[in-house]
This record gives sequence, structure tokens and C-alpha cells, in this order.
Amino acid sequence: MIGQLSREEVNRKLLHILAVILPSGIFYTPIHLEIHRSYACLIIFSIFVFSVFVEIFRMRVSVFSKWFSDSFSSMMRAEEKNQLTGATYVVGGSAICSLISLHSEKAAVCAFLCLTLFILGDAAAAVIGKAIGRIKFGQKTVEGALGCFLLCVFIAGLIFPSLPYFKEFWGGEISLFQIIFISALVSILEFFPIRWNKFVLNDNLYVPGITSLIAIIIN
Repeated sequence: MIGQLSREEVNRKLLHILAVILPSGIFYTPIHLEIHRSYACLIIFSIFVFSVFVEIFRMRVSVFSKWFSDSFSSMMRAEEKNQLTGATYVVGGSAICSLISLHSEKAAVCAFLCLTLFILGDAAAAVIGKAIGRIKFGQKTVEGALGCFLLCVFIAGLIFPSLPYFKEFWGGEISLFQIIFISALVSILEFFPIRWNKFVLNDNLYVPGITSLIAIIIN
């Protein structure tokens, strides 16, 4: 069954896992460097702007496009040749979460949790869906969504409570209701992308922000 996973998909999801550096940086950089959260936000937005410029350059300059394709084709889908890559959308979603983190310390920890859950849960949904998915809904699978949910529950319930400063900023223990609700929300939003006619909004861009805002409300 694992043979159904393409090298491209595996490489993309490994890159997703590395992307947890972004939420960790948003949350921990201001704490350890004792700087205002606006500086972390500025760094993330600068990375996003740089990524967009690289993407535009890639699509408009043939020499650079060839080099980029030769270097990163193993992580790109065919449809990304003439549009932004998923990696840029991940940075864009992280930039939105960094903006949310400016509101308060509780908002910062909610953004940290939700962005991490989405990055890892989305990777799990894709890998599990490609490997064992049978019940399909568009390009998604129910098995992938269930895998996303279970991984999010595991991370939110067992990993995050042991991380430095998490309980302090969260305001105590994260409740079972919060764990289940946030994990389900991430999974549902990942499973049902926002569509308008033939246009599909990339979930990397909006799911972390939406879940972060709702997490703030229920916390």
C-alpha cells in the first residue's frame, strides 16, 4: 500500500514537518530573546514577502525557473508550475498566525498550538490518504481526515502540555473538550476546502488562522 505514495508527496510532507520551525519560532523567539512579539511577526512576514518574490521570479525568468525546477521538482506538484507553491502558502498562514499572536500571550500560545496541529495534521492526512485511503471526497479521503484528527489529539493532549511555557501561557491544563474540539476543527477545515466556482483557496493559508481565533474564544 505504501507504494501508492509518490516521492513528491513524501518529500512535500517531510518539508511540512520541518515547517514546525515556524510556529515554534513565533512562540519561543520572543520569550528566549526577550523581545516584543512584533519582531517575530516582522521576521515571518519578511520570509513570506521574500517567498512571493522568489515565486514571481521563478514564473517569469526562464533561467531561474529551470534551476528552481531542477532543484525542487521532487517537492512540487505539476499544477504548481504556474502558481504559488504550497510552501509559500504555509509561510503565508504562519504570517497570519504571527499577526494573531500580537494580541496577547494567550493568543500567541493558541496560534502556536493550532499552526503546529495543522502543519502536522495536514501532512498526516495526505500521507495516510495516499497510502490507505479508500473512501474519497473530492481529492480528500475519510481515512486521511481521521488520521489528521487522531494525530492532532495525540499532539495536543500529550505533547503540548509537556512543552516549556505552554501551560503557563494557556492558563492551566488544556481540557479534553478543547483538545477534541480544536483537533476536530483542524480536521474538518482541512477536509472541506473553501471553494468558489472552480477556485479553491489553499488551506495552508486560512485554516491555521481560523482555528487560532476559535481556540482563543474557547480558551
